[in-house]
Amino acid sequence: MARRQPGAQEWVPDGAGIAELRRAARSCEGCDLYRDATQTVFGEGPEDARLFLVGEQPGDMEDREGEPFVGPAGRLLDEALEEAGIDRSGVYVTNAVKHFKFTESERSSRRLHKKPGRTEVVACHPWLRAELAAVRPALVVALGATAAQALMGPRFRVSTQRGERFELTLDGSEEACGFLATVHPSSIIRLQGEDRAKALAQFIADLRTAAAAVDR
Repeated sequence: MARRQPGAQEWVPDGAGIAELRRAARSCEGCDLYRDATQTVFGEGPEDARLFLVGEQPGDMEDREGEPFVGPAGRLLDEALEEAGIDRSGVYVTNAVKHFKFTESERSSRRLHKKPGRTEVVACHPWLRAELAAVRPALVVALGATAAQALMGPRFRVSTQRGERFELTLDGSEEACGFLATVHPSSIIRLQGEDRAKALAQFIADLRTAAAAVDR
């Protein structure tokens, strides 16, 4: 007997708005990550947002609080958005994977981020597509490779295609929105000194490009 492929599709209500999707996602068992995570961390922001940011997955603090981008990477993102002239309260923010994947630290009680695998990204993909269909943004910005490849396929490379404008078809129609990719803010946090300042400046520049595209 063939093993059923994991996926969230059976938990995703058709044509639902964000509030209904969020409620439904709480009980999703589309992959094994729900077993160890504290809770589902769904996207947040206005349902009519023109700018839609997608990260990789919730981190330790997001898993505990149930909100996306509230940890160190979220604080850096807030700083960069402000510098770019973008009001975060008007942005929809989510992740490609809705549960925290981690390993236990051998030296402390800390839970350490572990990159989600392709199977987990694919399993969670129906939630991301449903969010896009509900919000119908003007522009999607992928923060990092996992988010970019979740939407554009595994051949997409942020290292070479960063900042380029693409089109992304929205589910349920022939309508498309803009798409561009940049780095995940967590990659900047790991840097120091001149390298960090340069990376942050480039990140802010990418967000300014996004803001200009949305304002057209």
